[in-house]
Amino acid sequence: MKIDGHSIGDKHKSFLIAEVGNSHDGSLGMAHAYIDAVAKTDIQAIKFQTHIADAETTHQEPWRVKFSKQDKSRFDYWKRMEFTRDQWVGLKQHADEMGLVFLSSPFSFEAVDLLDDLDIAAWKIASGEVSNLPLIERVAETRKPIVFSSGMSHWRELEQAVALCRSKIDFAILQCSSQYPCPPEKVGLNVIKEIKSHFDCPSGLSDHSGDIWAGLAAISLGANILEFHICFDKAMFGPDVSASIEIRKLDEFIKAVRTIERMLLNPLQKDFEAKQYESMRSIFTKSIVTRRAINAGTVISQEDICYKKPGSGIPAHDYKKVIGSEVIKDLPADHFLKFEELK
Repeated sequence: MKIDGHSIGDKHKSFLIAEVGNSHDGSLGMAHAYIDAVAKTDIQAIKFQTHIADAETTHQEPWRVKFSKQDKSRFDYWKRMEFTRDQWVGLKQHADEMGLVFLSSPFSFEAVDLLDDLDIAAWKIASGEVSNLPLIERVAETRKPIVFSSGMSHWRELEQAVALCRSKIDFAILQCSSQYPCPPEKVGLNVIKEIKSHFDCPSGLSDHSGDIWAGLAAISLGANILEFHICFDKAMFGPDVSASIEIRKLDEFIKAVRTIERMLLNPLQKDFEAKQYESMRSIFTKSIVTRRAINAGTVISQEDICYKKPGSGIPAHDYKKVIGSEVIKDLPADHFLKFEELK
C-alpha cells in the first residue's frame, strides 16, 4: 500500500508514525511544537486525535483513570482537547510545510467530515472504533487507505471491519495492546506476523510501552508500520505521557530502527559472502605447523604438530590427512607442513 507517496510493505523501510494523541493537553501552541520537533527526525508521519465531545460521547462516560484535577468529567476533558476547524487547518498546513504526513484519528462522523475536508492522506482508526462499522463505512467511502489499531478487537471484529474495505481500498492492521503503559508481557509481538498471514496485508505495532524496546523488536520481526506515542518529557501532564517516548530519545531510536531495516532489507548469501574474504582467510585462519624438529621417517602424531597463523599452509581442517603420515625429510620446528613432504 501507499500513503502520500510512501510505499509500505516488506520490501520497503517501515512507515513511522509519531502519535501526539492528546499530549498537547489542549494547547494549540504545544501541538504545533510537536510538529516542529518531529520534523527534525526521520519520521514520516505525525498523528493527532480529532475529538468533538458533543459528537462522540456523553456526560455519562466514566473516567478510566482519574488523572485530571481540572476536568470534572471525561466529557469535559474531551471538550478541552478540541480544536476548531481553522485550527485543524493550520496544523495540517504546518505538517505539510514540514514534509510530514498529517494523520488524525476520527471518533465521530463529524470528525470524519472535518478531516476529509482537510484532504488527509489516510485514516488511522483507533482500536475502540473498529467495531463502529458505520464509521468504518463512512471512512471507506473516501477511498483513502486505512490503518487499523487492533487493541480491543478480536479476530471477528477485525474481519468485519476489513470486509468493508478489502475490495475498495488498501489497509493495514497494527497489533496493539490497550494498556497505558503496556508491560513487555502484553506487547504481543507474535500477533504482527499473525495479522500479516491472516489478512494478507501490511502489519505492524501501535506501541504503548513508553520506551524504545518494543518498537525495535517489532522492526526486527518485520513490522511494516510502527506507531508510538511521544511527549516532550515524562513529567508532563496527561493520560498518554506514561505510554510515550520522550522527544530526546527519538534520534537514537530512529537511527536504530533504520539500521535494523538495512540489515533486514539486505539479506546475505553465506557462501557468496565467504568468497569475498579469501584474502582475509589466509591471515586469520590456521595452518598445520611442526611443534618440534622432526626427523625423516617419523610417523606424525598429534603431539608432533600444532595450528598457527597464517593460513597459507595445509589448513587445520585437514589434520586427519597429516596425522599418521610419514615425514620424508628432516623438518625444523615451527615449519609449515606441505603434503609433498609426507607419504
